[in-house]
Amino acid sequence: MTTQPKALTLRADFPGLLNPQGQPWHYLDSAATAQKPQVVIDAISRALGADYATVHRGVYSRSAEMTLAYEAARRRVAQFLGGRENEIVFTRGATEAINLVAQSLGAFGGLANLKAGDRILLSTLEHHSNIVSWQLLRERTGIEIDVCPLTDDGRIDLDAAEEMLTPAHKLVALAHVSNVLGSMLDARRAADLAHSVGALLLIDGCQAVPRIAIDVAAIDCDFYVFSAHKLYGPTGIGAMWARAELLDAMPPWQGGGSMIDRVTFEKTTYAPAPQRFEAGTPAIAEAIALHAAIDYVEAIGLSAIHEHEAALVRQLRGELGRINSVRLFGPEDSAGIVSFALDGIHPHDLGTILDEENVAIRAGHHCAQPLMDHLGVPATARASFGLYSDESDIAALLAGIERTQRIFG
Repeated sequence: MTTQPKALTLRADFPGLLNPQGQPWHYLDSAATAQKPQVVIDAISRALGADYATVHRGVYSRSAEMTLAYEAARRRVAQFLGGRENEIVFTRGATEAINLVAQSLGAFGGLANLKAGDRILLSTLEHHSNIVSWQLLRERTGIEIDVCPLTDDGRIDLDAAEEMLTPAHKLVALAHVSNVLGSMLDARRAADLAHSVGALLLIDGCQAVPRIAIDVAAIDCDFYVFSAHKLYGPTGIGAMWARAELLDAMPPWQGGGSMIDRVTFEKTTYAPAPQRFEAGTPAIAEAIALHAAIDYVEAIGLSAIHEHEAALVRQLRGELGRINSVRLFGPEDSAGIVSFALDGIHPHDLGTILDEENVAIRAGHHCAQPLMDHLGVPATARASFGLYSDESDIAALLAGIERTQRIFG
């Protein structure tokens, strides 16, 4: 097995990879949230310190400079996704972005104006944020939700989707990479299928953006959302890319400062997109830190990150596959994620014992309870890699599993 030598040297960039005693911490929960490189920590520290001021409102020089930095972050996100600056809306994360789309498309006067009788297609493996948001809209408008099944190896079954889609479908919302199985969507085919019946396509890119180069034009989707904290950036901020014509036609979903043109008690007119979707004082320092995170990741190279993680996935799946009591989930080529279960041992018990061994994994339903039902398990153990992961993390995990089996044996 060949591991990218460059990635092995990057652990020093991440102060969070040491425990309080200064020993290496084997962090295998990057799918939940990635550790932060020092350059991102420094960027947010500067933004909250010597550089801090509000944006868009002040006439003094520091406010103007901070506004330039904030809008530069928007341009950087647009470049990262292959879109244009006026197509990027900052949100608190992917969850808020999906809710934004659901609420705005469900509003009277919206472009799609989702209403009773309209249908939305999701898949079995979706994160709760890409399920509950639409269920709330269903309760309010009477839309119907259809669920696309999975293939035997845990991919969204686009052949089945093709059979299910009808002109009544107005939106398709799918994960680019499963947060449990690591399976990757053929996003361009999904777009073609959605558009063939006149539906819009929203893609949840949370697990894709840390390891795959995204080009929304090549995908031909209509919305693309992600959270910064999975991309080695801060929590509390994410972004939504949407086609300009969609944003221009969508009504705002929250009211307040920054999203207005003029306010009177008789009538309010709204700012153009994307500003009209960003009510209130924004996450200024977080946006600037997201800019730094994107610069950091792209300096390493997404293809190098993906290859490095893929090698680790192959190694771990191979090692786990030799343990008779282990059940593996998802495809062999899962993207940075390995979910598994140990016979007779609850994932929470495994996670607790691994913590004693200085190993951090995620144990539970991973905000994907319908997928757990499909897999026939209450929970799984999930080891997920980042660009800083290496073979020592796998060795520590396997040693912890062996200890757990001895305890429960």
